[in-house]
Amino acid sequence: MIAKEKEVELPFEEYVINEKWRGKYTPVDAYWKYHAQTVENLEAFWEGVAKELEWFRPWDKVLDASNPPFYKWFVGGRLNLSYLAVDRHVKTWRKNKLAIEWEGEPVDENGYPTDRRKLTYYDLYREVNKVAYMLKNNFGIKKGDRITLYLPMIPELPVTMLAAWRIGAITSVVFSGFSADALAERINDSQSRLVITADGFWRRGKVVRLKEVVDAALEKATGVENVIVFPRLGLKDTPMTEGRDYWWNKLMQGVPHNAYIEPEPVESEHPSFILYTSGTTGKPKGIVHDTGGWAVHVYATMKWVFDIRDDDIYWCTADIGWVTGHSYVVLGPLLIGATEVMYEGAPDYPQPDRWWSIIERYGVTILYTSPTAIRMFMRYGEEWPRKHDLSTLRIIHSVGEPINPEAWRWAYRVLGGERVAFGSTWWMTETGGIVISHAPGLYLVPMKPGTNGPPLPGFDVDVVDDEGKPAPPGVKGYLVIKKPWPGMLHGVWGDPERYIKTYWSRFPGMFYAGDYAIKDKDGFIWVLGRADEVIKVAGHRLGTYELESALVGHKAVAEAAVIGVPDPIKGEVPIAFVVLKQGVQPSDELRKELRAHIRSTIGPIAEPAQIFFVTKLPKTRSGKIMRRLLKAVATGAPLGDVTTLEDETSVEEARKAYQELKAEIERA
Repeated sequence: MIAKEKEVELPFEEYVINEKWRGKYTPVDAYWKYHAQTVENLEAFWEGVAKELEWFRPWDKVLDASNPPFYKWFVGGRLNLSYLAVDRHVKTWRKNKLAIEWEGEPVDENGYPTDRRKLTYYDLYREVNKVAYMLKNNFGIKKGDRITLYLPMIPELPVTMLAAWRIGAITSVVFSGFSADALAERINDSQSRLVITADGFWRRGKVVRLKEVVDAALEKATGVENVIVFPRLGLKDTPMTEGRDYWWNKLMQGVPHNAYIEPEPVESEHPSFILYTSGTTGKPKGIVHDTGGWAVHVYATMKWVFDIRDDDIYWCTADIGWVTGHSYVVLGPLLIGATEVMYEGAPDYPQPDRWWSIIERYGVTILYTSPTAIRMFMRYGEEWPRKHDLSTLRIIHSVGEPINPEAWRWAYRVLGGERVAFGSTWWMTETGGIVISHAPGLYLVPMKPGTNGPPLPGFDVDVVDDEGKPAPPGVKGYLVIKKPWPGMLHGVWGDPERYIKTYWSRFPGMFYAGDYAIKDKDGFIWVLGRADEVIKVAGHRLGTYELESALVGHKAVAEAAVIGVPDPIKGEVPIAFVVLKQGVQPSDELRKELRAHIRSTIGPIAEPAQIFFVTKLPKTRSGKIMRRLLKAVATGAPLGDVTTLEDETSVEEARKAYQELKAEIERA
């Protein structure tokens, strides 16, 4: 049962409207009236959107719901993602428009980037065709073949994905921070024929050697015939296995400069990619997405959520190894003909103003980033963003986890100058694209600090109780999607039963997202984080987000991570790892103050048993806090796989803080 204890005090009544966007505002009730029409006429609504894209063959049926939950969209239609992303644009004035503005991590003594590349849509078209030619003619890659891409944030990653989709191949992108074991597991599950990687890349000024990881993975993986290596760093000692491994640049020398590969007209339901969700336990799930439905969903949300105009400079800071990078770095911006920024390195290297210098350098107008990144920059203080001209920004959205109201207010004021449209988008690997968000490109309802906003048009989303009935406003429940949507996952690769069990069995007939959420009186949804990230204290269920949000709401706190540890009396008790803002000193007095703050914000049941002050939290390179590592530190359990960790010293520091406080308590 969901306990109905007092929730974190969320700002349900705090409406934010600024003059810059007043012309786009619409009353909440007017939005809901429009939204209801889109959901009631679901197929007609999505058919109207799909007609804005170019199809080689129109569909016979918008939605095939004959075998739920294995829904199919735009059945009979044929299209090609590579054609939509590049060919379509080179037939228009966008041929010479800038598509990708890429910046590598290294800088000179003045902090100016030394590695920069610019690709127009025509450049991209040429490169995509050449890589498709090479894949087809040198390696016999054909429709349905799986290719594993283990590459850093360099232009060759989107180029290769588009080249693979051009010939109907299925991509499996593996985040370049994953270990050899994790890579091997994904290669084996997808049965990839080919792996494409790089010799290495830069991260915080250090060389990360990728090819050695691939070699180690291939000792445990079967079925891989060849490896292509892009010389990002030009390392002379990269190990190469003769007959199996090939240098990218040498292969490309044999490709005609004007190579052209006819785009394969694939069926709408043909898989475009497999992306593995890495759970803390169990085998990763290979989430499969189709071609037609995903393209329509991503195209629509690029328009509605990001309000893309021809003069915009768009920057999604996500790594392509995650779904946000697939939908909103690779397909979305190129589908709509935008100019986008890509950056290889760490957000605060060599200084905490690296991102702000990028926004200023390219005149970025739309920023899509994570709450974790925002909280990290909050900790560095306002002086770093204030050094740069961020006045070009007109839209900011966050993604990846709930954004604390305090972090929202900081970014809205300090980064956006209180003149931007700012939303917190909710979606997941499984949904394929954004589902809940403010939509400044369509109708903009008032903003509220920390809310995800209303569901987008064409998405039937609700918050339900344990029985699957709608939860009343203000009461915590489970987030569900009640009707199929175009970008939805096409299943779990090779495991249809797991697909049904994981997503469709908890609430029959509804897609269960696995998140807690609250709906306010305006129908805005506030996602509270994973339902499995719950601490059960004396029978009361507390979400980690609720406690972390309360801590970050204190003026001294920049970031917080809360975990539950076993307790002989209460079952579990929360403990908190807290990063303080610059200039704030840790003390017992502050510890007491934070405890009192939690008591007054949530209630005595939520008071952390212990609070540890640390300078950084263990995070993945995509910015997600690795709470399981903190739990392992606190319980003395093995750390497990730490290959996605951004900075290993964060775990050591948490361990040291824990041990020191524990010794102090024992001495007392």
